[in-house]
Amino acid sequence: MALEIVGDVLQWVIAAGLVLAGILVILIWKKDKTKRITYLRFFIQLASLFAIFLSLLILAQWPSLVIGVIVGVTIVFGRFFCGWICPFGLYMDFITLVRKGLKIRYWNLSERSNRALHKFRYGLAGFVFLIPLFYGALKADVWRSFLLFQGPFKPLIVYFLGPLEPLVIPWPGAVSFYGYSLSYPYIREIMLYAGSPFSVSLTVSAFIVLTVASSFMVRRFWCRFCPTAVSIAFLDKIRRGKWASVLHIDKDEEKCTKCGICKRVCPLQVTEVYEQKGGPITTTMCMLCFRCAEMCPYEDTLKVKFGGKTVFKSRDWLKPVESD
Repeated sequence: MALEIVGDVLQWVIAAGLVLAGILVILIWKKDKTKRITYLRFFIQLASLFAIFLSLLILAQWPSLVIGVIVGVTIVFGRFFCGWICPFGLYMDFITLVRKGLKIRYWNLSERSNRALHKFRYGLAGFVFLIPLFYGALKADVWRSFLLFQGPFKPLIVYFLGPLEPLVIPWPGAVSFYGYSLSYPYIREIMLYAGSPFSVSLTVSAFIVLTVASSFMVRRFWCRFCPTAVSIAFLDKIRRGKWASVLHIDKDEEKCTKCGICKRVCPLQVTEVYEQKGGPITTTMCMLCFRCAEMCPYEDTLKVKFGGKTVFKSRDWLKPVESD
């Protein structure tokens, strides 16, 4: 038993060492600062996906641990999970790369439609949380079950972890091979509520087709109303109100020329970076991908701050890289 624990710990240490080495290589190798954060974010997303898959293999209390990690990360860093860790977000980013490879332009939603989707996520999250009431409304201990996520409310834990579903999971399923099976985010939740096998197949197929097609045409489409992300955003909002998280974007209004690049490059079409005057950007719609700071062409206008210290800042990327 002791040897197994040591072996598991050693695996995590080796994995952490490789991740740190990969981050260092990217920071040294990628001189173009308009792509450095993007490459770094992709690498950390892939490393997170591997860590999640490894967790499924060796951790018995996986859901409780992961929920604790997500809550902890949100309390300290805001919506860092959505931009840098979420596997579903990674899948959508890969779909975007395919679209770029095919040289197909994305669709931009109108500002009104985009804000409506962000508001719709609250309704969708509320609907998901209310579904179990139809299964347990007649029980006397319904509120106790809700608070403890027991009985008909137990699937809500799975719902919260839906976006973390790897495309390959380490147990048999509908499509199995060598003890592994194919999966997709939220599929297990759909199977819990869809009913008959025909309804499950139809709903699962429709969900996969719609999310892939919509993500192909609109950047990070699901993230705009993701019911899981709203839980993270709500927690972030309660935790800090109008105060910036430890990790945030800071804007220097005097250096901003209102060129609008920050709006155009944002995957979620967040407008607060453009509209807000100077100071910390506090909107919970931002998933902290830092693409705006990466692409802003004006020196020091946007800064990524961690604990009050600048870790990355916008630069005049029209100048040669050698001038740094």
